[in-house]
Amino acid sequence: MSGETGRGDGMAAGTAEEAAVSVDTDARITPDASHLLRTIFARELRTVVRTRTFLLLGFALTAVLLGAAWVGGGLGAGYVATTVDLLTPLELLVPIVAVAFGYRAVLGDERRGELDVLETYPVKAWQIVVGVYLGRAVGLIAAVLVPLGFVGGAIALSDTDASPIYATHGGADSPILFVRLIVLAILFALVVLAVAIAISAVASAARSALALAVVALVVLLVGLDLLLVYGLSTGFLAETSLLHALALSPLSAFRGLVLESVVVVAAGTGPETAAPIASIAGLLVWGLASLAVATWSVGRP
Repeated sequence: MSGETGRGDGMAAGTAEEAAVSVDTDARITPDASHLLRTIFARELRTVVRTRTFLLLGFALTAVLLGAAWVGGGLGAGYVATTVDLLTPLELLVPIVAVAFGYRAVLGDERRGELDVLETYPVKAWQIVVGVYLGRAVGLIAAVLVPLGFVGGAIALSDTDASPIYATHGGADSPILFVRLIVLAILFALVVLAVAIAISAVASAARSALALAVVALVVLLVGLDLLLVYGLSTGFLAETSLLHALALSPLSAFRGLVLESVVVVAAGTGPETAAPIASIAGLLVWGLASLAVATWSVGRP
């Protein structure tokens, strides 16, 4: 009896050890959600680094911005003058670059079957979207920051009558004002990237993604501004609420913030061009709402 009991205890201990080994093995094989999020982010970042198209976009943006600043004479006139020269090119080119970075991000994963694989792990739809967005965002920030950094360096090295002092009072040119332009351009780019990620998640094929991207660019670059003009001309939109209404358009919000925080501040006087809090809130709403749409699309059965 004691021998049978010993064998029974030995078998129970062996079973417990095997179960423990099985649990440890599963824990090692199945990564947690945070690890998957980091993996998605790293994969997207590698994709950005290896994609020559993104590198070419960065070079093209650098060339265009330097050319616009040189032709417009801003390089020799100071940071504020260069900001005025670059505002229109940034309004047109930043959305195009941002859409190029994101309009096929989620769609590409779906077509390769990677989303189906990710769904077998304990990862949620929002984690997939955030991982993809952050990975693409790092590349996009570099694509916007580097060209504007070159322009800022060119201004600093050029002969200019502008004061090199980091002024805090109105009426003085300053590198700080150009830094504000860079920050706002990056914010604008990240918002448009979120819109592009939503397009990528909603689209069912590459052609539909491209078509939706073109439509989104037309709406962002032209449509919303025309809608505001139409509302103002018909009396539906009061002149007193125009500054706050500009926040409804990411492009108008970006333009108004640049004029208000860089040009008007440097001039020391001038008309109001934006409601800063409303414009920043409008940009954030556009970005978060777009990521929410992408998350809903990825998570739907």
